[in-house]
Amino acid sequence: MKYFILSLVVFISSYTIAQEKFSKEISLITDNDLYVSTVRDRYYTSGIFLSYSYLSKNKKEPLDKRILEWKINQEMYTPFKATVQNASNHDRPFAGYLYGSFGIKRIYKNNQIFNTTAQIGVIGSNSYAEELQELIHNVYGFKEAIGWEYQIKNAFALNFNAEYLKTIVNNQNQLFDITWTNNVNLGSVYTNISTGVYSRIGLKPLQKLANSIAFDTNLNNEQTNYFREVESFFYIKPMLRYAVYDATLQGSFLNKTSPITNDLKPIVFHLELGLKFTANRFNFGYSFHYNTSKSKDLRFTNGHRYGRIAINYLLK
Repeated sequence: MKYFILSLVVFISSYTIAQEKFSKEISLITDNDLYVSTVRDRYYTSGIFLSYSYLSKNKKEPLDKRILEWKINQEMYTPFKATVQNASNHDRPFAGYLYGSFGIKRIYKNNQIFNTTAQIGVIGSNSYAEELQELIHNVYGFKEAIGWEYQIKNAFALNFNAEYLKTIVNNQNQLFDITWTNNVNLGSVYTNISTGVYSRIGLKPLQKLANSIAFDTNLNNEQTNYFREVESFFYIKPMLRYAVYDATLQGSFLNKTSPITNDLKPIVFHLELGLKFTANRFNFGYSFHYNTSKSKDLRFTNGHRYGRIAINYLLK
């Protein structure tokens, strides 16, 4: 069965538009614990990320590419059960985070990437996380979520992110590589720093850092030396994070009236395992995510699992 799946992925990915250039992309990413289990519905339970990216025509000499990205995102968090009635049994607060962001991806000619992003939005009831969860539960026939009245209170959200990536291992047959990944968040919602590696195992020869769906760098125009290429690979991405502040757990320092808050566990291990491949103008991805506990006093202390589905569509 596993050989059939591998053959199917390679077959589908071979039907991509080669030797063409696409300078724009729209993307939809959804995170949900339902993607790994139909019985788990807790902690980081849902994320929706809609983005539009395009290649900038203005770039400085050291750069291969400069990609600009606009996003609208929503994240949702609940206790160990969304149907817990007694507030004293909430092992973490209900919380929602709704925000828009603008990012600049700088792809250098020496196999390095430097990304910066600014986020602006809200946490609390103004994020409409309660309404979204009610819709999801109605669609799947789950019990009504109870307890959102105790969610993290409304507050303005402003966050900044910086990310640095560099390829450090690349074998000769181009079927395996390792990229060092570093990330910093600073702001009124998240403040943390993380480091790890992104390892790809190719079903076909891997594309370079500057032109791969792995790093969302596969946009091209008449100024670039790359084309749209066929890609299909597995990957593993272990990360270690040190967290200083998380408003979805601790409440915002801009509004200290949240009825339920939790203390952070500062050190968190996150593991991502996934598959990505191309098919015509589409890029597809599925990944499994596991992280150790982010908070103290959780009922389930063996970590959290969720899945991610990603669909990208290229435009001229």
